[in-house]
Amino acid sequence: MSAVTVVILILFFVTRSSFVRCLFSHFSFSFMSLIMSAVTVVILILYFSLFYAPGLIMSAVTVVILILYFSLSGLIMSAVTVVILILYFVIDTFGVQGRSWVAECTPIYIQYFVKFFIIGVTVLVVAVPEGLPLAVTISLAYSVKKMMKDNNLVRHLDACETMGNATAICSDKTGTLTMNRMTVVQAYVADTHHKTVPEPSQIPPETLETLVNSISINSAYTTKILPPEKEGGLPRHVGNKTECSAGINEIPEEKLYKVYTFNSSRKSMSTNADGGFRMYSKGASEIVLRNSNPKTGDEMVRKVIEPMACDGLRTICVAFRDFPAESGEPDWDQENQILSELTCIAVVGIEGPVRPEVPEAISKCQRAGITVRMVTGDNINTARAIATKCGILLPNEDFLCLEGKEFNTQIRNDQGEVEQERLDKVWPKLRVLARSSPTDKHTLVKGIIDSTVGETRQVVAVTGDGTNDGPALKKADVGFAMGIAGTDVAKEASDIILTDDNFTSIVKAVMWGRNVYDSISKFLQFQLTVNVVAVIVAFTGACITQDSPLKAVQMLWVNLIMDTLASLALATEPPTESLLLRKPYGRDKPLISRTMMKNILGHAVTSSSSSSPCSSPVRHFYP
Repeated sequence: MSAVTVVILILFFVTRSSFVRCLFSHFSFSFMSLIMSAVTVVILILYFSLFYAPGLIMSAVTVVILILYFSLSGLIMSAVTVVILILYFVIDTFGVQGRSWVAECTPIYIQYFVKFFIIGVTVLVVAVPEGLPLAVTISLAYSVKKMMKDNNLVRHLDACETMGNATAICSDKTGTLTMNRMTVVQAYVADTHHKTVPEPSQIPPETLETLVNSISINSAYTTKILPPEKEGGLPRHVGNKTECSAGINEIPEEKLYKVYTFNSSRKSMSTNADGGFRMYSKGASEIVLRNSNPKTGDEMVRKVIEPMACDGLRTICVAFRDFPAESGEPDWDQENQILSELTCIAVVGIEGPVRPEVPEAISKCQRAGITVRMVTGDNINTARAIATKCGILLPNEDFLCLEGKEFNTQIRNDQGEVEQERLDKVWPKLRVLARSSPTDKHTLVKGIIDSTVGETRQVVAVTGDGTNDGPALKKADVGFAMGIAGTDVAKEASDIILTDDNFTSIVKAVMWGRNVYDSISKFLQFQLTVNVVAVIVAFTGACITQDSPLKAVQMLWVNLIMDTLASLALATEPPTESLLLRKPYGRDKPLISRTMMKNILGHAVTSSSSSSPCSSPVRHFYP
């Protein structure tokens, strides 16, 4: 910052130095002042642009193309202006007036040629919309700062604008669409389905002891339930919210002998304490029951799990297995054998209430032309019930709800490879993907982005909180990581971090993204209108009166004031709900629409006619 300030101060004093005036008095001090002022303005604009926008943004790419286009047009206009002035001077002086080239008049002729060159440079400077990068930067910087108050921590500036054109959102369920606070509301224990949480006296003592031991031992040691921050408040859940709903680990980590941690493939967790002969296990109900008696498991899925899932509950099965002592210590590396022949202790139904504001937020997305899809690891019946409550699934609509296994069956060929043609038949109607893995999420996101179905390419936003969600977050056009429940890997792979883990914050990001696009369009129309007027006035004035109505330094100051003040005024407008009443513009829509072009040309012609240079006094070549 100090280096740029020193350079600007040096340029300021150099242009006003008496030494420089004497040095260039025989050439043209106004020409040197023009060059120095132009360099100063360019340095100022580049400084602010680089200071606020260290990364490349989509708008900046479009703006650079526009600047190059108008620069080329301005260069042609300035060259034509210089050629016309020189030809007019030569024809009038040496042809009409019949003068000859006299050595004593050479300095005067050169002075006129320099004057014509300065006029050409003026036309060129006026034609270049050099304030556009500053407008884009200010708009994005302002939006990023304000988005922080709306619980959106923007890590990449381009995501701010890209989110405004999003056409699809693939969202997690737990913590994003639902409140990240799980509670057990139903239980199946001792062959009895309790619609409410049973009292300890209602459970046989032996079963109760086994259940308590399973919950106490087979839980992550990072899961804790802390006292409420305020008196009368709810206890704080730290760690895995599902485990907080059932109970926490009371066994120190060093006493855990063997632990099969939870992951997306096994969808269960198993623990053995003190090297004994009992292994406790818990996880997705149908998967854990599949590892017990298959016949009994299928019956429980039909009679217990499906009714709970239809009520929007996540079901967790708690089981155990005893190994015969006479057989010695089991081979703990044989995971598939260890986690088979389980005995079910209980099946609990856990409720994660839908956030009250989520249905309205999803309705806003649908009105704005954004398709919301739920990608979750829950049971398909649970996911369907929650999606219906949120408004993702609407009545009398032909939408698809698939499990990860069925999804892969439909999109893969006999060799197990994903075919885009098959995926294109699935994703347009897909609204819920249940029992999915992070790989399924990445496949879905990649398939939607690479699809050629539709007029324009889909712009996909994805939420994720786990380490395995990193590839999907990276592949998506905009990746949202959870600020509370998200891992560091997910946050590093994301573009925006939701500091409140709330879907409503994504809708606010859409509003800010569309507001950035509209702000840039407003400034672009304003800037180009002024530039077109200035070019027409400067060009016609130079050709008719042999001089520009506006001097070079005056035009530079007009540009400087227009670029800064107009950028601040047009780039700092807050978004409104009306931005969500239109469809996304799409990636292929030109930044300058037909309506904008009509406004620019109409205003330019009107302003140019009112600023006709014909009213200015005609200046002759010689006094």
